[in-house]
Amino acid sequence: MTYYDQIAQGYNELHFDEQKKKAGIILKELKIKQTDKLLDVGCGTGKITELFPCKVIGIDPSKELLKQAKIPVVHGFAENLPFPDKSFDIVISLTAIHNFDDVGKALKEMLRVAKREMVISVLKKARNFAEIEQKIKQILAVNKIVEEQHDMIMFCSA
Repeated sequence: MTYYDQIAQGYNELHFDEQKKKAGIILKELKIKQTDKLLDVGCGTGKITELFPCKVIGIDPSKELLKQAKIPVVHGFAENLPFPDKSFDIVISLTAIHNFDDVGKALKEMLRVAKREMVISVLKKARNFAEIEQKIKQILAVNKIVEEQHDMIMFCSA
């Protein structure tokens, strides 16, 4: 993840406003309780996840982005989540899935650790968008899709 390590200092300036809109959509759709545990896969700096009113943890492969996090974070990859089965009420991944090495494996891992709900936003202009959308629909139970300016946000059952 050398690209994200290189842009780490300006990451929030580049992406926060856009990601904040997606977080707002998610917060309106989900019934999040303070006692819920939420995992943010591909959390970057974790700044977006700070907006969620529950217990959060983030995971990301970029050590430089994680250094900026104010939430608990783990260095790691979506394809090999270091958490027990069903350990999170909610699993989210915002505009990160197009960077994963193995989308299918990552989706199965996120499903494995989720108890209740999953939300995945996919960058519509990603070169592998159609493949990602197809894999999500094959592996997950998609309940609702919200089209946002840059992303397709998919709300799924665990």
